[in-house]
Amino acid sequence: MEELEKELEPGGQMSFLEHLDELRKRLVTSVIIIVIAFTGCWFLSGKIYQFLSVPIRKALSEAARNELPQTGITGQERILPLEELKVGDSGRYIFDKPTNLGSTVVSPGASVLAEVAKDSEGKLGLFTTEPLITSNAIVPKGVRLPIKFEELAKSEPNADERMIVTTAQEQFTMYVTVSMYSAIAFSIPLLLWQIWMFISPALYKHERSYVTPFIGLSTISFVIGAAFAYYILFPPAADYLLNLGQGEFQLLLRASDYLDLITIIMLAMGLIFQMPAITYVLARIGIVSAGLLVRSWKISLVVILIVAAVVSPTGDIPNMMLFATPMMGLYVISIFIAWFFGKKRQSDAEAAVSS
Repeated sequence: MEELEKELEPGGQMSFLEHLDELRKRLVTSVIIIVIAFTGCWFLSGKIYQFLSVPIRKALSEAARNELPQTGITGQERILPLEELKVGDSGRYIFDKPTNLGSTVVSPGASVLAEVAKDSEGKLGLFTTEPLITSNAIVPKGVRLPIKFEELAKSEPNADERMIVTTAQEQFTMYVTVSMYSAIAFSIPLLLWQIWMFISPALYKHERSYVTPFIGLSTISFVIGAAFAYYILFPPAADYLLNLGQGEFQLLLRASDYLDLITIIMLAMGLIFQMPAITYVLARIGIVSAGLLVRSWKISLVVILIVAAVVSPTGDIPNMMLFATPMMGLYVISIFIAWFFGKKRQSDAEAAVSS
């Protein structure tokens, strides 16, 4: 009888040292998972960085833009985007960064008259219609300029949208950081599995069946939280920061500083969005109830505001509330989840009888 009670007791089959050994195994396994994911992400780090840099590039473009009303002789003049150009259109091309043309380098700010035409293979291109004199060479007419019409949709950043690095090794360090953060994000399902396997000995046998909804809901919640930060929260915060004191300062944003900022915000919001998923599992087990969450709303509100102040990239109230509001909404959703799915905790024997 005593052996049966010990078997039904959660966590009763493992001693303190066995728990430590289990923790060590899970930590080692988690490190191995992240290292494997890091290796894969390293080869995609450039593309991942380009994806992460889109919000700040848009904000930098807006901050650097000095719009003037478009006027013309007839009033019918219109500025054409590059992707709308056709054969015969011409204008003056301005180099926005150092560019290799054959054996010479064209400095930023240099310009040359150019025209849209097709080359010998029938491909559309932008070609010089006048000689361009550089510091060590003359570029003749008919040379193709670095505009690839088939890749215009990729939105390559111009000089005003690019961030800076200040040391030779900073680019390498930045790509390592990109790979590490990405590895953690892509490893979330397996890391959640390791967390569940560590805490499962403390659960009854019937409670361990919640592993699938726990991992599934948590993974989906993490993706939604990270996407919410990337598409909804970060753009207005970046606009506010970059336009603060516009005209008084020159924008020279370090790529590594920006990368740390956006990845921390995305990871933080991904973890914050775990609230409903964790509440669901705890409510099904019987550890958390809707009444407990309602009674703890004051403490929870203080914690939410503190977390919002830490996660928000700015210290102003509007941006902090931009982060706090979804957390408050998630807390309310968690209350309803606990109310709908909550039940009293039962042992395996009690669960077998009630079923």
